Amino acid sequence: LGQFQWACKAEGEKHQRFTADLHESSKKAQAGKPVVHFGVISRYNPRMMLEEYQPIMDYLSENTSYHFALVLGKTYEDEVQSLCEGKVQIASLGGMTYLQAHKKCAAVPIVQPLNKNREPFYRSVIVVRKDSPFQKLSDLRGHSFAFAAIHSTSGNIAPRYYLLQAGFSLEDLSHHQNFRHHDSVVKAVLSGQFDAGAVKDIVAVRYLEGLRILHRSERIPSVPFVVRPDCDSDLVNSVKSALLKINPDDAHQASLLAEWSEEFRYGFVPASDVDYEVVRRLIRKIPEQCDTACHPGVTL
Repeated sequence: LGQFQWACKAEGEKHQRFTADLHESSKKAQAGKPVVHFGVISRYNPRMMLEEYQPIMDYLSENTSYHFALVLGKTYEDEVQSLCEGKVQIASLGGMTYLQAHKKCAAVPIVQPLNKNREPFYRSVIVVRKDSPFQKLSDLRGHSFAFAAIHSTSGNIAPRYYLLQAGFSLEDLSHHQNFRHHDSVVKAVLSGQFDAGAVKDIVAVRYLEGLRILHRSERIPSVPFVVRPDCDSDLVNSVKSALLKINPDDAHQASLLAEWSEEFRYGFVPASDVDYEVVRRLIRKIPEQCDTACHPGVTL
């Protein structure tokens, strides 16, 4: 990935943002190109986010007439705000945060990644320790549960719905907590701090040596790359063209994609608002037990 210089700066009164810039030699190689700030929500810790997204920034910088700078939001809400205020031109959001951005500033999805089956979906999974006695969701009644961030589709919205489907509300848990990052949820379960937790499937797979998947959700549309409706059309078309030509079956691209994360190495397809209707339906199905704390700011 090369060397990076990290800068932490204030954005607003209460939020910080982490910006990863390419090493000076890389910046010189991109001299003269307009800079595009590409924001990402804080699904994982900053180091993991850099490993996930910097290869895409490098690829886009090399295959378009722009230089892409990665900007890591401290919170999910932070990234929605930054996109809508024009502080970033493109953002990788989740289903929940896309709906927020769509409502707030009419943001639109342009592409979404494919999974290893070449489908634009992933799943939310509920995990327990490998030696846990729990065999079904209803076994979690009276026990502790770790959720990801409040605005996380896979780490908060989906598991709340499936716990409800299993016949109990959050009040039936001994206690629960929302963690900022998915990897923090996994570590809380592995350490015994919590009996179970919810994360994105590709996160759980990294820790399967110590975890067992108790429940898998239905398919959830994969994370969209999102722009404001007034985003420069040349930029949008350049990004779409570069990402849509990624082909994991192409031998010439194999070495490049081998360095990419599991989430992005299988290519992309065009995305549209209708793809995320399933997330809207999921939110509508969550009753008063969740209230606005699960999905503030979204009116469907």
